[in-house]
Amino acid sequence: MSEHILNREFLLSGRLVEEIRRWSPDMRVYSDAERAALLAAFLAERPQPGHGAGVWVFAYGSLIWNPMVHHVERRAAHTPDWHRAFCLSTSGGRGTPENPGLMLGLRPGPGYADGCTGVAFRIDEALIGPELDLLWRREMVAPGYIPRWVELAVPKGADPGGATLGHGIAFTSDSAGPGYCDLAEEVIVRRIATASGRMGTAAEYLFRTRDGLRELGIDCPFVERIAVLVDAEMAAAPGP
Repeated sequence: MSEHILNREFLLSGRLVEEIRRWSPDMRVYSDAERAALLAAFLAERPQPGHGAGVWVFAYGSLIWNPMVHHVERRAAHTPDWHRAFCLSTSGGRGTPENPGLMLGLRPGPGYADGCTGVAFRIDEALIGPELDLLWRREMVAPGYIPRWVELAVPKGADPGGATLGHGIAFTSDSAGPGYCDLAEEVIVRRIATASGRMGTAAEYLFRTRDGLRELGIDCPFVERIAVLVDAEMAAAPGP
């Protein structure tokens, strides 16, 4: 399986659950009923809408370059209370049990980049049900993320339109989740530079995230630093 297969049809078919069970047979996977209940409970806590009707979804990793959900607006957004971290280990999608890859999560606190700047996608009010169902099929297949309503602001220097966008959905890291990890930078770099799984390489995930941020004029010192170090690690690796 490669990244291009991770699309709407693939998610709606339920095949992602089948793949995860194949990658990690011991992993607990949510049933359809459990996932629907999680989404319903989350929507019951929905704050009052902010800028624009509908719901904002905050993208800080692969959702930037593969959002998949239908949306009516896209813009840069910032949360000062969370920061990116390569803190989610993957032993199937972009790694193996012998050499796990890493994916991004959101951890509390501003970090050294003074929060996290990413992309907010606004889903039209009429499409909230089906589009969030699709998003939950992607991000809430198994324990690992905790969806939260986070305050989103317009980044400094961006087109004004309002100092705040209101609350948006962000998938934050579950520190009690089975894949959560807190690794030294050199370990993060080595794992991203070498890990590969059925959805592609961990390095591809990193570089596509970096490129997606650059295309929108978003500067993320953390992602840029890790990308430089991973690039150097890969260049220094012995050939086949």
